[in-house]
Amino acid sequence: MGYETEPPAATAREPRGAGRRAYPVGSRLPPLLPGVPAPASPGRARAARGPTGSGSPVEAGARHRRLVADGVRELAVAFDPPTRRGYDSDAPDARGQVGGGGVAVDSLDDMRILFGGVPLDRVSTYLAAGAPAAVLVLLLQLAAEEQGVAGERLCGAMDNDILGEYLGGGSIFPPGPSLRLVADTLAYCGSALPRWTAISVSGEPAAAAGTSTAGEVAFMVANGAAYVRAAVAAGTPADVAASRLSFSFAARSTLVEEAAAVRAARRIWAGTATELPGSRATGAPPLRLTRRRGAELRPAWADACGGPDIVDSMAHDIESAARALLHEIAEAGGAVAAIEDGFWSRGAVRPRGATRPSPGRSVDPAVADRQTERLAKLRAWRDGRRVTTGLDRLRTRAAGHGNVLHPMKEALAAGATVGEVCDALREVWGRHPHAGG
Repeated sequence: MGYETEPPAATAREPRGAGRRAYPVGSRLPPLLPGVPAPASPGRARAARGPTGSGSPVEAGARHRRLVADGVRELAVAFDPPTRRGYDSDAPDARGQVGGGGVAVDSLDDMRILFGGVPLDRVSTYLAAGAPAAVLVLLLQLAAEEQGVAGERLCGAMDNDILGEYLGGGSIFPPGPSLRLVADTLAYCGSALPRWTAISVSGEPAAAAGTSTAGEVAFMVANGAAYVRAAVAAGTPADVAASRLSFSFAARSTLVEEAAAVRAARRIWAGTATELPGSRATGAPPLRLTRRRGAELRPAWADACGGPDIVDSMAHDIESAARALLHEIAEAGGAVAAIEDGFWSRGAVRPRGATRPSPGRSVDPAVADRQTERLAKLRAWRDGRRVTTGLDRLRTRAAGHGNVLHPMKEALAAGATVGEVCDALREVWGRHPHAGG
């Protein structure tokens, strides 16, 4: 039996009281924390500014090694559009996009090269992975294990904001199975990758689609709550699931507006998180931030700007408007139902096309040629029977119950590609109607 397109009945509809004011303006707020802890290393850790490469894994891997040799301990990896949509570089849907705006990663062999010579227990890695985040973090874990680095020592985060992908056209599966994949990823990371932030809930898709700051805050809180509810339905305690989330706000026109958005979100999330089913929190949970791609995380100024009247007043207005939107989302049945009903495609928020390189971004056709050649060699050399068995086990698990990441990891270790794994899931779960490709 395939996964239902709606969450279980106990979590399908948000409680009527969700999003009510729990932290009045001027009250003490829960702490603001960074979502990605830096691994212990001598001296002051440096971070690469923006994604650390594009094109082939060979080129990006060489840059990683140079950065690490220069003292960088935080790497941000962006993947090309085919990888983010779950296609191999030799797929027809990948034509003209391979290596554009990010790295092409098709298999464990590519991930080995991408992080070859990089001490994965001494760096923090951010994966701008999109919908196939679970597949890519498993490839990273496998590459780390080959280095002798256990999952408990891997440190980093990934966007994995599957509901957010629907506004950008980067979705792969329907919302129901997508939530299952997120819940499975949260549970897997909680046990196998305890230092990994499993989801970075992003406001960028809503902001890029034209919504207001209040709309961005409501979008993030609704999606974050949906992820935690899905994890609870799958057996993960609410507090554990909430601790695996972080939030990434979009850049706004002024620092004051950004600080006000963070302040409003902290108030709303504090109340929402403590009201989630199964929450054992006795106080307000922290709101964790991740660094925006290409921008520095600035919790210091966000807190510093929290006192002035202008920020407080703006935060009050944003909070009030966001709570009104959250009430509408709750009336619609929650974040998933709102997406299926086209809530975010009405008004100022309209879905865009599938994620592709911008018109001005050059794509080197030689990258696709090299990746195609590497895929051909992989398929010739690997144990085809082992790959088939692994993919069959993944389909069986996806059609039934249990965490799909365990058979997914086995298939990837056997040599299955990113596209083959995503195709196996597409066969069982189907495609989202607006998925690219």
